[in-house]
Order: sequence, then structure tokens, then C-alpha cells
Amino acid sequence: MSNEQPETMITVQHVFKSVTDSTGTLPILRDIDFTLKKGETSAIVGASGSGKSTLLSIIAGLDTPTQGTVYLAGQDLFALDEDQRAALRAAKVGFVFQSFQLLGNLTALENVMLPLELAGRRDARATAADMLGRVGLGTRLNHYPKVLSGGEQQRVALARAFVVRPAVLLADEPTGSLDHATGETIMRLMFDLNNELGTTLVLVTHDRAIAARCERRITIEAGQMA
Repeated sequence: MSNEQPETMITVQHVFKSVTDSTGTLPILRDIDFTLKKGETSAIVGASGSGKSTLLSIIAGLDTPTQGTVYLAGQDLFALDEDQRAALRAAKVGFVFQSFQLLGNLTALENVMLPLELAGRRDARATAADMLGRVGLGTRLNHYPKVLSGGEQQRVALARAFVVRPAVLLADEPTGSLDHATGETIMRLMFDLNNELGTTLVLVTHDRAIAARCERRITIEAGQMA
């Protein structure tokens, strides 16, 4: 059993990441170490190529560290096998990406229903419709992604992430491909839902104004915490 306290949601413990190819070994992350509490909002900031997205992938258990580990809701992620990590992600984690990652052959409603159906929820349709209504898309349930604007697609992605009431939301440049006004709407929605559901929010961004709205800022410079 981990000695994690209940109020700690994420612990990143002395994480290193490097990749090796024919030219040698390239360090990407060096000795990253921090904890985040339940419900805390945090921004990971840094220049392009500093290792921010790699760190987010390791926190999600999608990438493995060369050294060190991550505790998510008290579970040592890298003591689990891939299937166990996937099950933990399904139960605890929501994702929002810059590129939306919606399934083009599914309607907005079907995209949001998907994680609920995978979890065996019988109320998937009603719950997904309610969440889409809360992000202002109650009249767009049966529209496919290709006929939705970028901002509308990101709202669908937000609804899909939050519909399972995740303990942790990981967002990688969620407003990166949106205009300023639309991005502002998306961030307001994200913080409102985070506040309402008590979700721990970890946000990768290069936008200092967005980072300033988070309770915690983690700055990565050349793979190290500044």
C-alpha cells in the first residue's frame, strides 16, 4: 500500500525521462518532483520542446519514465501493467487535447456517450445530453464534428472529459487552436466544471494569462523544474 494521504491526488516522484538513438542519449526530463492536492488547479508552463507534454503523458501513464514514478489517487502507476493503467485512467482521468480528438463518424452526443458506454452506464444517453446542455450545445446533439466550429468541437471534448466526473483532468494546450474569445469561453467552462466537480486540473499551456488563473504553476526549463 502507498503511504499517500487522501487529499493528495497526484505525486510525481523524482521523474527522469531520456531517449536513446544512434547519436546517443537525449535527456527530456530531469528530476521532476511535486504533489498536487484533490481539486487543485495547476499549469505546466515552459517553452516549446521543454518537456511539458512528455510530463503530462507520464502523469497519465501513457508514457513511462526512465526513472522515478507517479502516484495517481494513491496508486503507483508504474507498478501496474498496461491494462491496469488503462483501467485506472478510465475510472479516474479525463483528457482534453488541442486537436479535440473527436470521432468523426459519431455525433456530438455519441462522442460524449462513448466513455459512459465503455463504463457500462445505462443512463449514458441522458447523462451525455445533460452535459452537452451544460456546455451550451443542447441544440447540437445530433451534429457531426465536421459541421461544428472549433470552439464547439472543444466544448464536445470538454463534455466528454467531464461526463465521467473524473478525479483528474489533463489538458494539453486546450485553447491552442482557438481564437482568443472562444478560448476564453472554453477556459471559463473548464474552471467552472473543475470547481463544481472538485476535479484536479493539470493544464499544459504556453499562455501566461491562462497559467495565472491556476492556483499552482510548474515551470519546466530544458527538462527541469525552474
